[in-house]
Amino acid sequence: MGITQSLARAAKPVVGTLNCLAPVLDLGIRLWVANVFWKSGLTKIASWDSTVTLFTHEYQVPLLSPEAAASLATGSELVFPVLLVLGLGARLSAAALFVFNIVAVISYPELNEVGVKDHVYWGILLLVTLLHGPGKFSLDHLIGRRWLGKS
Repeated sequence: MGITQSLARAAKPVVGTLNCLAPVLDLGIRLWVANVFWKSGLTKIASWDSTVTLFTHEYQVPLLSPEAAASLATGSELVFPVLLVLGLGARLSAAALFVFNIVAVISYPELNEVGVKDHVYWGILLLVTLLHGPGKFSLDHLIGRRWLGKS
């Protein structure tokens, strides 16, 4: 037996364990990112007058009135995280939050370096779900298996 075969045999249980942990990581990513956006949405809705004031004077959202931008932002932060947690339309939700995340950075030019890094981090995590899918612990996976015959 060659060295390549020996290495492959030794790596097999490690790879198997890592493959079993992948769905847990997928779920963890979805929960983490959803929590960030959900809390932001709750903050906006808890003090609606302050939210509209921020969208009027601080945030520079293009093409929308401050009221429309505040409503769209709050709705996005309260709907898409729930779908992300459930793993229902998870790629669509991740894409929507990814775009929302970019707009948030662009529309608030006063964002400091730490804030930008946070948004980059969230964007990368959203890309994992967008490109890889929500994983086995999701309604998307269940629907795919049950009604679409996917494994």
